[in-house]
Amino acid sequence: MSERFEALKAREESLLCRTYGRYPISVARGQGSRLWDVDGREYVDLLSGIAVTSLGHCHEELAEVAAAQARKLVHVSNLFYQEEQLDLAERLLSTSHCAKAFFCNSGAEANEAAIKLARRYMQRVQGREAYEIITLTGAFHGRTLATVAATGQARFQDGFFPMPEGFRQVPVGDIEALRAAVGPQTAGVLVEVVQGEGGVCPLDSDYAHAVQALCREKGVLFMTDEIQAGMCRTGRFWSFQNYGLEPDIVSCAKALANGLPMGAMMTTDEVARGFVAGSHATTFGAGALVSAVASKTVEIMLRDDLAGRAAAEGARIMDRFRAMGEKLPGTIDHVRGLGLMIGVVLAFPGKDVWQALIDRGFICNLTQDCVLRLLPALTIPRADLDAFADALEDILSAHRPA
Repeated sequence: MSERFEALKAREESLLCRTYGRYPISVARGQGSRLWDVDGREYVDLLSGIAVTSLGHCHEELAEVAAAQARKLVHVSNLFYQEEQLDLAERLLSTSHCAKAFFCNSGAEANEAAIKLARRYMQRVQGREAYEIITLTGAFHGRTLATVAATGQARFQDGFFPMPEGFRQVPVGDIEALRAAVGPQTAGVLVEVVQGEGGVCPLDSDYAHAVQALCREKGVLFMTDEIQAGMCRTGRFWSFQNYGLEPDIVSCAKALANGLPMGAMMTTDEVARGFVAGSHATTFGAGALVSAVASKTVEIMLRDDLAGRAAAEGARIMDRFRAMGEKLPGTIDHVRGLGLMIGVVLAFPGKDVWQALIDRGFICNLTQDCVLRLLPALTIPRADLDAFADALEDILSAHRPA
């Protein structure tokens, strides 16, 4: 590591709470699917800020919108009507069956809004004392206390007890366990159609439909967390559209403003009755600047058919990884995902492979100890995907069991 990098690292340790396990890179700038560190080394970025910069870094059209809006209006609070919010809402809602939106600042806040709406709709509109939210094992729904409780994984809850009440988890894929868990106190079932932090795990289609059908049968809300899988990532604008589902509440964030802090909760006209003036709010959510950038982001995604591109490029490169696994037995156990949300599941712990990829100038994520998670920009050049695959094949050849 360079002296400059080591100085930055020491400076951080003296200034910031140690809540992050940093990668051994200090990023100085980005453009498209490329990043450069403080020493000028270039990397191909296949993580895109964890599915955030889906149009690539420093997108010129978005930069122009942000600059113009910064000179017009940045923030006045949600005490005022703002045209930028409405433009965004029209564009975003046009992508699904949802009819109403609530804007916030992050994915955790979007899920908090979803949870609060589910409870209030049941209690104030339906007249039922229902408050419980059921989630699935392997899920990740955020870092606030409520969303950590919804996540239900011990490593995220460690040291933060007691957890808020009203959350229950059932085994993913087991519809009878879900049926047994749904009761008079159940307000909704919250699922990721493709679990991201869980290792890029798409739900089985029959199971996903069974979950929706059970919610309809029992009169509870069917809720989907699209924070990582939404916004064209899986080959459709929303991952639930791959399955033909129609959730009552949808949360999204990450790619919504291509790097600016932005989240949204969307719902139907009926369920939106659960919120009234004063029942939920945010100071910063959907300020004029982030709304203008988010609206342009959605416009570009639709204009350039980035969902279609994700479907085509994702299928192509996943076939390449599967062929690689057949060519090099004992290296790749299997490949899973949808579109450009890809998990390459190694047959052994993958930290050395992940580090070797970084050493060669390729940034991806390692989750669940053995899953190389790829979340590249939807605009990533084909040549960059192929270069990553070439590097991975070379590295795996060296790690191949005797």
